[in-house]
Amino acid sequence: MELFYNFPLWTALFTIGFAQFIKVPLNFIATKQFEWSLLTSTGGMPSSHSGAVTAVATAIGLQHGFDSPFFAISAIFGIIVMFDATGVRRHAGEQATVINRLVTDFNKAIAEMKHWPQKEEQEKRKELKELLGHQPIEVFFGGLLGIIIALIFHGILY
Repeated sequence: MELFYNFPLWTALFTIGFAQFIKVPLNFIATKQFEWSLLTSTGGMPSSHSGAVTAVATAIGLQHGFDSPFFAISAIFGIIVMFDATGVRRHAGEQATVINRLVTDFNKAIAEMKHWPQKEEQEKRKELKELLGHQPIEVFFGGLLGIIIALIFHGILY
């Protein structure tokens, strides 16, 4: 039953859910289209990964003190996750964009060389996931969201 009283855990899980949910209306504002698939997608504004790790670190700091070893561990873990979100994962997404473009161009070249008539695709192929990582601003706002939610929850619960 102690699991149900784990403030850092529930704060982080709520932050993940909230960050994923808010991507839908933010995308609607930008594109005027509802994309419900954003609820379970990676990448985008705000970063749920950054929100989760900053929520955990903030909640641990509030519970155990910002000078505790628990806060130090969670802060370093958070920094690594946020660095990865803007680094490795973002570059993987950029490479996926180039690969998708190459596949499209290759398919067009094959079609033109054989003079095949344009046909509708009967089976849609899934493209490589291009939105893997985050822009630095997405990581920043995800991190800020995690801190704010942890502070609000701490104020309500304690």
